[in-house]
Amino acid sequence: MIWLEKALNRINGLHFRQEYLCLGEELYQPLQCWLLLNYRPAVNITNRHSFLGYCPLIISIPSEMVAGHEEIQIAYTLNDLNPNGNFSKKDAIAWIVLRRIAEPPLDPSPLVALFKGIKGQHRFISGFSQKVISLQNRLFNHKNGNVFLHDDLYRQVQIAYSIPRNISLITIEQDGLYNLFPTDLHGLQDDNFYCISLRHAGKACNQVMSRRRIILSQMEPKFYKTVYTLGKNHMQEPKSAACFPFSGTVSEKFKLPLPVGAVSYFELELAGGFNHGIHRLMFFRQLNIKSLQPNGPVLTHIHNAFATWRHNNRLPGNYLLR
Repeated sequence: MIWLEKALNRINGLHFRQEYLCLGEELYQPLQCWLLLNYRPAVNITNRHSFLGYCPLIISIPSEMVAGHEEIQIAYTLNDLNPNGNFSKKDAIAWIVLRRIAEPPLDPSPLVALFKGIKGQHRFISGFSQKVISLQNRLFNHKNGNVFLHDDLYRQVQIAYSIPRNISLITIEQDGLYNLFPTDLHGLQDDNFYCISLRHAGKACNQVMSRRRIILSQMEPKFYKTVYTLGKNHMQEPKSAACFPFSGTVSEKFKLPLPVGAVSYFELELAGGFNHGIHRLMFFRQLNIKSLQPNGPVLTHIHNAFATWRHNNRLPGNYLLR
């Protein structure tokens, strides 16, 4: 079957080999996210939503923006839309339909509403290329330990990752031992709460729930290879501090070690959470936020499908290839 996989790779329309591409700087002409209510543009939410899950797709949005709405749409565009104006699918490069899910079981509760993806469509690559990728997905992604995303869900994930998603590192300490692992499913919810989503079956998730106090560090882009290699730690037990790339600097309140390359960090204390799909959505109180390199770039990544669209439209991208 190796020959078939190679043949499909040659005709799937993707320009880059890697599925996710890290960015060395902010994108030139990035996409914008527009909240649609009843298929009419309401507000630009590019910097006012959090991507919290991929199975199912989970997105949080400030509650006041979606009051009274059980179903919403998000359009991904290069240009501004006219609030309350008409919307046509030709105005967007991608769009997702989402439906409201349970509110966080906290009191007080974060001032956000949670939605899961129902359907997604995009024009990042041709319809033929999307069919080839769908075939590759069905043939080669049913692997042990791999979360299989069916055709429409995989399109939703490709769309969600057209917005650069920040990859941060989580530090936990347990009885003098440590773990350090990356996450890109997280975000500030309001002035009090931060949300991080981890696979509820993973060891890292159990460690966070047990310890409750963590450091979330935003990273310099040049440390992208180090960050990616730490992904295996989601399924590892805590180890000696010497096993990790810690800098020798500790956080202000918890006195936990910070990773080499940290640009800023949050000191967070778990308030509660719940499972949805494969994810555990954990809501933390922010106890401290510290900037180490003001205005410095932070590590993010995007999906290959969107990077290919940018390449085909001659839009630059300072991609960091592993």
